[in-house]
Amino acid sequence: MALKEILLITPPFTQLNTPYPATPYLKGFLNTIGLEAYQMDLGMEVILALFSPDGLRSLFAEAGHDQNNWSENAHRIFSLQEDYVQTIAETMAFLQGKNTSFARQICSEQHLPQASRFDQPEELDWAFGSMGFQDKAKHLATLYLEDLSDFIVECVDENFGFSRYAERLGRSANSFDELHAHLQQAPTYIDQLTLGILEARLQQYAPKLICFSVPFPGNLYSAFRCAQWIKTHYSKTKTAMGGGFPNTELRSISDPRVFAFFDYITLDDGELPIELIAEQALHPDRSVLLKRTFFLENGKVVYQNTSPRPDYKQTAVGTPDYSDLPLTEYISVIEMANPMHSLWSDGRWNKLTMAHGCYWGKCTFCDISLDYIRLYEPIAARTLVDRMETLIAQTGEKGFHFVDEAAPPALMRELALEIIRRKLSVTWWTNIRFEKSFTRDLCVLLKASGCIAVSGGLEVASDRLLQLIDKGVTVEQVARVTSHFTDAGMMVHAYLMYGYPTQTAQETIDSLEMVRQLFELGVMQSGFWHQFALTAHSPVGINPDDYGIQPTYPDISFANNDIQFQDRTGIDHGQFSFGLKKSLYNYMHGIGFELPLQEWFDVKIPRTTIRRDFIENCLETDTEYLVRPTARILWLGGTPAVSYSSRTKKGKTKEMMHLAIQTRTAAFQVNLEKEKGQWLLDELAQLTPDCPTRTFAQLKAGFEAEFGDFEQFWYAKPIDLLRQHGLLAL
Repeated sequence: MALKEILLITPPFTQLNTPYPATPYLKGFLNTIGLEAYQMDLGMEVILALFSPDGLRSLFAEAGHDQNNWSENAHRIFSLQEDYVQTIAETMAFLQGKNTSFARQICSEQHLPQASRFDQPEELDWAFGSMGFQDKAKHLATLYLEDLSDFIVECVDENFGFSRYAERLGRSANSFDELHAHLQQAPTYIDQLTLGILEARLQQYAPKLICFSVPFPGNLYSAFRCAQWIKTHYSKTKTAMGGGFPNTELRSISDPRVFAFFDYITLDDGELPIELIAEQALHPDRSVLLKRTFFLENGKVVYQNTSPRPDYKQTAVGTPDYSDLPLTEYISVIEMANPMHSLWSDGRWNKLTMAHGCYWGKCTFCDISLDYIRLYEPIAARTLVDRMETLIAQTGEKGFHFVDEAAPPALMRELALEIIRRKLSVTWWTNIRFEKSFTRDLCVLLKASGCIAVSGGLEVASDRLLQLIDKGVTVEQVARVTSHFTDAGMMVHAYLMYGYPTQTAQETIDSLEMVRQLFELGVMQSGFWHQFALTAHSPVGINPDDYGIQPTYPDISFANNDIQFQDRTGIDHGQFSFGLKKSLYNYMHGIGFELPLQEWFDVKIPRTTIRRDFIENCLETDTEYLVRPTARILWLGGTPAVSYSSRTKKGKTKEMMHLAIQTRTAAFQVNLEKEKGQWLLDELAQLTPDCPTRTFAQLKAGFEAEFGDFEQFWYAKPIDLLRQHGLLAL
């Protein structure tokens, strides 16, 4: 038995394609203070055990005990059980990237058993075309797994879901009663599978402290079920819970029954709280003051935040450590033909953050009163790229998803420069605000460093509401920024919101018209509508009177985040849900732009007041050609090939220099008078990412010391050609 005193667990279920980053972050931190820990993605291990030949045989045997009231679909899947058992191993291997030639078998649509998820085959050619076998096969294999998931939900465990488990029990659970009652019932089939895997780990490592990271409501039930089992069978083992769910939902917890399952519940940054809990759990004779931690004392819930030790700076928390996790076993799925959903679920990404918290920290719908957003601390670009190189060496993966609330533009620029300086070949994407700092040139730089996509909150495409949200952007600005990203070759995804306090039906429809135009012009490629939810820790939740809403506050003894409310407009915003989502689905596929907005809705809607050329006019009035004196001038191209010529006119001979430049996608030539050409050639050599920063003002001063008016030179055709192919002003 290999002893590991600390076990870190992500309970079922989060993602299928990549580990959730919380436990790798904690393990990396514990490495820095000399505490050895083992980590497990329990959800992924359950999926791998369930979706295997032996797992499906056991599943069908369990389901077959009671076939009363089954749907026709469930009977079909059950009757095809041998086909599922025969094909599951090779399908999982394909989704793990180990059996790529199997794609053509899948795409024949004769190999995998099919149930109700395959009922819309005509959409596949529309979504993937006649080529793209790998993506089409991933989508079909995903439908195959979803058929099995439907069978599990109907016949074995109604709470099952690939990225969530018993999520309903964790959502808006102001009281612990329902979850507690559910935990008194016998473990389900999925529970038994989960607990069997957990038991094997505990027998293998005999940990003294087990820490559950619970990011979402869909992880909560399983975390409690596992903790319950631990307390029954390993009563001396201490259990702790932290992560996104307790950070937002459990700040007002007062029910002592919770602490029959968990000895500790921590809030916000987990590094120091876990270190102090570990010291107490591993050395019971020591007296330890805890940090941001709930526990039970004399039958009452106590919150202790008395440790005088400060939290660790982001530079001191170490590099995430993905060891112990089955990195080659995660599966890439494509649930729908949506480019951003494909990024989320297809391929494995190393996850990092550029900064702790949000540099903007003002959006009124966001939980900006909480430390994980409120306390902003960026990480130096060199440190970030050091961590990227460490993770590449450890995982073999060169893809990175920066999971920031909103990545800071200045830090993104420095990150891109550092990646280019080190000549790293990486692929990365992140979440941003659509702010004016994302100029055309900055977007070109980001693309050159390997950035392939950004997602950002457009929220409500209404300037009045954007101002009320304190988003710090306008619709016109969003249009320009999305155009810059798209022109540079990056995908843009927008989070869209409806039902914000005081939003009228007119503003909802006008927002849809803005979105229609953004997609029609091709400056946005992906989006998702969600209805506004009032949270307790947002400015709207803290000061509801300022936003014209009347909240309903229940008694809180367990979870406290989502709040029910009434808007003084009295509008039922749910009536717009189907039409908004249906229209967006069509727009993402490039169709339906010519249809009146009313076509998408079953209810009467107002006519839009937005001109049909509004976004087009926004793009035409972009005035970015003016360069700030302090802007850094950067050359991303290579060394030009030089040739000369001369011409004589009216007895005067003019020497010309020709700079032939090759890029990865084009070749062009810049023609200049020899003296100015030589000056430019020398300057280009000093404008590479490896060289010290040179500003527009410095460049201007150097030119004018020899030749005169720099603006006339800078805005002429030769420089314009260079600006189109790698000469950037940042």
